[in-house]
Amino acid sequence: MQSGAITQYIDVAQLVLYAFWIFFAGLIYYLHQENKREGYPLESNVPGRNRIVGFPGLPSPKTYLLADGTTVTVPRPAEVAGTVNATPTGDFPGAPLTPVGAAMRAGIGPGAYAQRRDVADVTIDGQARIVPLRVAADFDLSPRDVDPRGLPVYGCDGVAGGVVRDVWVDRSEVVVRYLEVETGAGVAGRSTVLLPVNFSRIGKREVGVDSIKGSDFAGVPQSADADSVTFLEEERVMAYYGAGTLYATADRAEPLL
Repeated sequence: MQSGAITQYIDVAQLVLYAFWIFFAGLIYYLHQENKREGYPLESNVPGRNRIVGFPGLPSPKTYLLADGTTVTVPRPAEVAGTVNATPTGDFPGAPLTPVGAAMRAGIGPGAYAQRRDVADVTIDGQARIVPLRVAADFDLSPRDVDPRGLPVYGCDGVAGGVVRDVWVDRSEVVVRYLEVETGAGVAGRSTVLLPVNFSRIGKREVGVDSIKGSDFAGVPQSADADSVTFLEEERVMAYYGAGTLYATADRAEPLL
């Protein structure tokens, strides 16, 4: 027999190849199962299939220690599905949903958001990560860029929704995240809301926003703290502007053809 042969029909190379196949199949199974630590089981409106897991099943719960000393266990225990502020347009599974009440806050379609933790993100040294420039005194805007503070903000209908009063920066990424807009329509004693910079077009004389109307700025969800924003509050703010891309005007929800 040649070098490396175990029998006339089996050699070391074959065994190594088979071992690799087994290892790789196990790796795919493991990664696919670990992928189900978040977002599973799926909720379904199909009769008799309220919860869908698929193959492979859910992994055993694992507890992670976070940087702030808290822990999180995933997969999470069975959660009660929240109320969906929408009704299906038909009686068949997967029918499109129509918002009920305030479409911009219905939490469906482009306005859907994840139930993230209601705590502010922090830097490596424990400071609030996303804050206005009035708090981040060691940050400033580049003189080569337009300073939007004091500029009016216009919605997609050309109506002014407020005035930029401050700029919120990310201390870790060193980028601008939000514009603070004073709307003049105070909620809970405050008249300022956040405008995600990626939803804005900053010009030399004004700031334009295509996703919502001028009157919609007063309805943007506010953060509990005037100088910081939590993960959940960020989700709600982004979802509000996202919902406007479909629900801000009646014609946006209509078919293109």
